[in-house]
Amino acid sequence: MKFNDELTLLLKARYPVIFINTIEEDRVEYVIRKHIKTNLNRSIYSWDFVDGYTNNPNNEGFAKRNPLQALELVERLTAETPAIFLLKDFNRFLTDISISRKLKNIGRLLKLQPKTIIIIGSEFNIPNELQDLVTIIQFQLPVEAEISQELIRLIKSLNIEVESDLFESLTQACQGLSLERIRRVLSKIIATHKTIDQKSITILLNEKKQIISQTEILEYWSVNEKITNIGGVKNLKDWLKKRKSSFGIQASNYGLPTPRGLLLVGIQGTGKSLTAKAIATEWQLPLLKLDVGKLFGGIVGESESRLRQMIEVSETLAPCILWIDEIDKAFSINESNGDSGTSNRVLATFISWLSEKTKPVFVVATANNIDRLPLEIIRKGRFDEIFFLDLPQKQEREQIFKIHIQEFRPNSWELFDYIKLAQLSESFSGAEIKQSIIEAMYHAFYEEREFTTEDICFALNELIPLAQLESNQTKKLQSWASSGRIRLASDTSIYL
Repeated sequence: MKFNDELTLLLKARYPVIFINTIEEDRVEYVIRKHIKTNLNRSIYSWDFVDGYTNNPNNEGFAKRNPLQALELVERLTAETPAIFLLKDFNRFLTDISISRKLKNIGRLLKLQPKTIIIIGSEFNIPNELQDLVTIIQFQLPVEAEISQELIRLIKSLNIEVESDLFESLTQACQGLSLERIRRVLSKIIATHKTIDQKSITILLNEKKQIISQTEILEYWSVNEKITNIGGVKNLKDWLKKRKSSFGIQASNYGLPTPRGLLLVGIQGTGKSLTAKAIATEWQLPLLKLDVGKLFGGIVGESESRLRQMIEVSETLAPCILWIDEIDKAFSINESNGDSGTSNRVLATFISWLSEKTKPVFVVATANNIDRLPLEIIRKGRFDEIFFLDLPQKQEREQIFKIHIQEFRPNSWELFDYIKLAQLSESFSGAEIKQSIIEAMYHAFYEEREFTTEDICFALNELIPLAQLESNQTKKLQSWASSGRIRLASDTSIYL
């Protein structure tokens, strides 16, 4: 239900006290005044602790620095006078016994009169004894249409032109910010660059980073990894490219549902985490990483509270990428016993959100051991797709060697024998291939010369890949993937 419709319903039903949870005090007051003027015939009285009642000449400054007196005005008005009392930050005074008692007494009158108290605050801290009296409604951050309207107003006032693709990207980048914050950031952009261009996206994303820094369980990652930096995994790359523009207005108008998420399962070092970073760069969306260790708090009920906080923050900053690294360690079926059911409750809340979320939060979860994951997570409907990232085949290893050597030696990378390197690196993961190159560079640097193909070959012979150390686990994963129960990230034609 939309905010205006929900508010109208509560006012007509004579709910005595309504608490609106929001950080946008000015915007919610503007929306209420506009809505009341259009649809309901009620006077509005606005109060805050410093200035008392304002916007009404008969009561200007009344109840200044006196929250108890602010409630007395409700009783002073005649019973037939339809009125709304906007009390800002009044929730901070509700723990005072005189305030809570007065509110209870007035509550009986409000049920019989066309008067309503609306408390506006940013902190949800209603005392237990008032929870039956107070009804809470959420005032969401501006939606896409409101952001577009504000951007159009600003662009017209500056008399500048913005291409449709850039405008759509700006609208996406602004989602999750209040209108006031959007105005401040755009003013900063104009003052710095004198115009609005592609650089503005980065500044807007940095503003979102400030919001993330206020929470302990989510971390904002600034990334510049590209899909081209990932060797192989052709099927996965194709899947991601087709969904690159699916968060935009055109996709919404086409009727496309927003992508829900991706579960990447595979052997360590095969590029699962790199893929999460590359998606954020390619789709130009902020990347939030969930710290699983901090999610599970020691106090009873704290883990569930932190999960709800994670959901709220990620949805506030949507559209975004939520990266959950090694989800198999967070929700392991082997380690959920003995914690008073905390893991099961957190898991139930998490998978329910995965299935029912409507905000464009694209979840990228990675796992090394599929056996440890509960069946509820891998069931269809939680994620759009589950991909298996296997050890790279010969052709893919050639590509991975080229990517890394070109990064280290952009002017001489063509001098290396990639066919030979690919032959010697069987069972090596992408991460281990990179490490072999670094090891060769150390060896050559020590001898004060440039490193060559032979140095990398020597390093490959010295390194023992993880797949050989844990051969049983690797074969088990590969066998499970080849059974057809999961989609392969690599093109199967290269296996032939």
